[in-house]
Amino acid sequence: MEFNLNNLLRENIKNLVPYSSARDEFKGEASVYLDANENSYGSPIATPFNRYPDPLQFAVKKRISEIKGVPPRNIFLGNGSDEAIDILFRAFCRPGIDNVITVPPTYGMYEVSANINDVAIKKVPLLPDYQLNLDEIAAAIDENTKLIFICSPNNPTANSINRDDIEAILANFNGLVVIDEAYINYSRQKTFIQELTEYSNLVVLQTLSKAWGLAGLRIGMAFASEEIIEIFNRVKPPYNINQASQQLALEALNNIDQVNAWIKETIYEREKLVSTLASLPTVVKIFPSDANFILVKTTDAKGIYNYLVERGIIVRDRSKVELCEGSLRITVGTPTENEKLIEALKSFAG
Repeated sequence: MEFNLNNLLRENIKNLVPYSSARDEFKGEASVYLDANENSYGSPIATPFNRYPDPLQFAVKKRISEIKGVPPRNIFLGNGSDEAIDILFRAFCRPGIDNVITVPPTYGMYEVSANINDVAIKKVPLLPDYQLNLDEIAAAIDENTKLIFICSPNNPTANSINRDDIEAILANFNGLVVIDEAYINYSRQKTFIQELTEYSNLVVLQTLSKAWGLAGLRIGMAFASEEIIEIFNRVKPPYNINQASQQLALEALNNIDQVNAWIKETIYEREKLVSTLASLPTVVKIFPSDANFILVKTTDAKGIYNYLVERGIIVRDRSKVELCEGSLRITVGTPTENEKLIEALKSFAG
C-alpha cells in the first residue's frame, strides 16, 4: 500500500478551519494598525512588544532556509520540539484507538505526549548496541500504528542510529517516521533533511536549543513535506512563537561562525573527557557519542551522582532507564567545568 497522508489524518483535522488572526488576514506594512485590539500606545519597557508577531515567522524561516537548504514552506517552527511532537499526536492519532512506536531508551517526551493524548505506545527496545531491532519493529506495526519515533543521535545513549535501518523503515512503513535530530550538529552522520524529497512520510525534528545555544527561547523546528507542514500550521496556536524569540533567533542565526566554533570545541572537549574518564576505576564503560554528552556506565551511579551534587556538579542519573543500568549522562561542559568534574570524580575514586 502506498503512503497516503489523507488516510493518516484524524477526521476532525481534515475538516478543521483554523483560527484566522488579524495578522493572517493582512500581510505587509501599514502606518496605522487598528485591526487586532492591541495597545496602540506601546509597551512599558524599552523595546515595544505591543504588536502581535508574525504568526508564520517568515523572516526566521527564510534565514533557516538559507542555512539548511530547505524551502520555507517545508519548515515549521514550534515552542520547542515538544510542540511539534504534541501536534503530531493531535493531528494523526485518534485517542484510545491509534498507537505509536518508540524505541527505548529514548527521549521521554514521546511517551509523555502520547499519555496526554491518550494514545497507546508500543515500545520496541533497542538492541544491546543501541541500534534498532528491525524485526521487532515490523512485528509491532498494525493498522492503527501512525507514528514511529527515532531519536538520532539518541538521547540518552548519545549514538547515531544506523542510517540504512532508518531508510528501511521509511521505505516500508505507511505511517509517519519522525526522526529527532536535536543533536545532529555534533554528529558525523548527515541530516535526514536532505531526504525529504525522497520520502513523503518523513518528519525531521531539530532545535535551536543545543548547538545554537538558545534553549531559553524555546524554538524547535520540524522539516517535512509541504502537505504535512500545512497541517502543523492548521493545528498550532495562532502566535506560537513570540516576537522576542523571533528577533533574538534571527540575531543568533546570523552568527553561524560562532556556533560552528563552539561545535568544534565541544567535540574536542568530548573526546578529551572520554579519554580522561576511561582511566578512572569507577568507570566501567563509555558509550560512543555523536552528541554533546556522553553516557558513562559506572560502578556506583547513585553514589557518584550524590557525591557530585554535594560539590555543586549536576549530571543526570540514568541508571533506572532500561539498557542504561548503572549509567550517568554527562553533558560536555567548558574546559573549566570538565576539569572540575574530573577532579571530583578522581577524589570519589580515591
